Order: sequence, then C-alpha cells, then structure tokens
Amino acid sequence: MKTDKITFTNSNIGLGLKAASKIVAIQEGGAGLSNIRFIQDTATGLVPKAVFARSKADLGENSFLELSESALVYYCPALLGKIFKNIYAKKLSPELKKQLSTPAEKLLKEGKNTKTLMPVKAAIALGAFAIPLVEFTLNYIKNLMTLKVFKQGNFENIANLNKNKKEDIEFNKKVEKSAKKNILTAAGIYAGCLGLGTLLASKGKNSKTLQNISELILAPGTKLFKNNKKKADFINKYFSIDFADNNGKFALSKGQLTSCVLVGGAGYFGASKDRGKQNFLETLFRFPLVGLYIICGNELLEKGFRKLLYKNNKCRDLINKKLEVPALKDLKKIAENKGGNVNEIYKKLLKQKCFIAGVPLLFGIGVMGFFIAGTSNLFTKYRYNKTQQNNVR
Repeated sequence: MKTDKITFTNSNIGLGLKAASKIVAIQEGGAGLSNIRFIQDTATGLVPKAVFARSKADLGENSFLELSESALVYYCPALLGKIFKNIYAKKLSPELKKQLSTPAEKLLKEGKNTKTLMPVKAAIALGAFAIPLVEFTLNYIKNLMTLKVFKQGNFENIANLNKNKKEDIEFNKKVEKSAKKNILTAAGIYAGCLGLGTLLASKGKNSKTLQNISELILAPGTKLFKNNKKKADFINKYFSIDFADNNGKFALSKGQLTSCVLVGGAGYFGASKDRGKQNFLETLFRFPLVGLYIICGNELLEKGFRKLLYKNNKCRDLINKKLEVPALKDLKKIAENKGGNVNEIYKKLLKQKCFIAGVPLLFGIGVMGFFIAGTSNLFTKYRYNKTQQNNVR
C-alpha cells in the first residue's frame, strides 16, 4: 500500500488536470478568501475590460483600478490586522493574544474574556477599516490619474464615444476638485476610526458602553437579533468587520469583503457621476451585478451546481446528501479506502473535484466577466447615440 501512495500521488495525470488541481488547491489553501478571490476578480474584472478597452485611457485606468483593488482588498487586511495587533494588544497576556483571531461570535457564545478581548478586537478591526476607505478613494485617484496622464476628464472621450474629443477645462477642474475633496473626507473618517479604536483598546475593558460598541462592530447579528439565530448568522457573516480565523492568524472575512464592496461602491458611483451621465449609468448597470457576485455569487453558483449534479446522479463519489464535497487533500485517502486500482480511482476523484469547483468559476469568468463588460460597453454606446439623436431633433 505504501508503494501505491507514492505512485498515485506522483502519477502523470496530465497537464490540464494538474493545472486545474492547483487552482482548486489555491481555492482551499490557508489564506482565507485571499488567493482564489484575487485570481477570480482579476479574471472577471481586468481581463474582459482589457479585451473590450475603448481607448488607451480606458485600458490604463481599468488596469490600475482592478489590480490595485484586488491587491488591496485580498492581501492588505491581514497585514493591517497584524500591525494593529502589535499596537493594541501589547498589554494582553500571551494566552489572550492567541484568542484574538477567534471570531467574536464564538467568543460571545463561550463568554470567555469578552470584556478584555472584544474592545481590542474591535480596535484592530477599525484599524483595518482603512481597506474599504482606500477602496473608496481609488476611484477618485483613478480620475486624477486619467486627468494627469491622459489629460482627460470627460468619460465620453475616455470611452471613445465623442469623436471630437474636446476637453472642457472647467469640467476637468470640477472632477479634480471633487476627487481631492472625497479623498480628504475618507482620510477624516479613518482618523475617526483610529480615534475610536484607541479609545476602545484603552478604556473598553471597564466601560459597558464601549463593550456594546465593540460587539456591534464585531458581531452585529448577535447584538441585534438575539432571538433569531438565522438573521444573526446572516448579519454576522456579511456585515461584521471582524477577521476570519486562519489557523490562529487573521484572514479576510466575508464581512470585510462586503464592507469593501459597499464602501467602495459609494466611491464608484460618486467618481463616475463626476465624469458625466454616461459614466454613472454604466456604473449603475455593471456594479450591482459585479458587487453581488464578489460577495456571494460564486458561492451560490457552487451550491446550485452541486445540487444539480446530485439531482442528476453525477459525481456521487464526492457529493453527499448535504451537498458537501471532500477537500482536495482528502482525495488520496478516499482513493486508498475504495480499493482496486488506486491510481485510476484517484484520477477519477480528482477529475470530479476539479469539475465541481471549475464550472462555477469558469461560468463566473465568462458571464460576470466578458458578458457584462461587453454588454455594458454596448449599452453605453447605444445610450450615447440615442441621446445625440434626440439632441439633434
């Protein structure tokens, strides 16, 4: 049996299957949502927009926005969490420091050390709230970059709708002024977050009011819906800015991701409105669909696809009645336990695993990426031409 293990773990399963299994491994890796979401969002965001780029300015600002957003949202929260942990948790014992990565919802259920831990955890979470606020400012920074590099502020010129490409100096000054104003506003809000965080960390242990604020920040569902577990779990999952636990380390959580989408969305709409009606309408069409997909779309696609497969008696070696699928690392043991040709069984299980995980991912890239980017551009061009025709009449 030992020989079989060596054989099937290193067997030639084909380059395609190897590549697919590596993507699944990333998806199930130890970095919370970060790695796989970076790949997903780059594939669904940047690649389609690059393909459908309408001008150099359009390509430049989309490349800047998509790459900076993905790096910021998926890798910086845990880094900031570590930094603020070193600042706010200095006075905690080593044992308590280990519990800082435990989700607030779990701490509240256990009722252990919450008076000490919750305010510190809330302070750390507020420190990491810089991420959605920077996400908000990126859209205005993008506007400033396009003004500086491409000398364009009017979206109709950036999207290559207006063939005359005449720029209004006064209009561009308004775009620049609004961008700088909103960037300063975000900086002011973050200063308030740091102030509140410092207060929570230093005084929270002995203040019932500050403890309540901490719970509202970290476990809003538990605080607001004490008698409704379903609502509490939903609110905690999508609206808590607490970190996820990655084996004792901070990792990006669903709630933090939601805050980035919502706060960043305000920046998207505000920055697009500054550059004209067509930019705002394009954002209004695209952002709600993309935002929903980023928060929970792929998860819903995966569950729906598993249900469809189970109903049609497909991939039953992996999908159980609860629509659960074993982790990639468990496939080797499952293949061994089934007996027979371990190599072939492992290869079959690996194919099913990649199929179950890969189809929703490819669907998201194809539909949420290329379809929305393409139709968004077409609708914008159609609306602009329609407006021009009405103006002529």
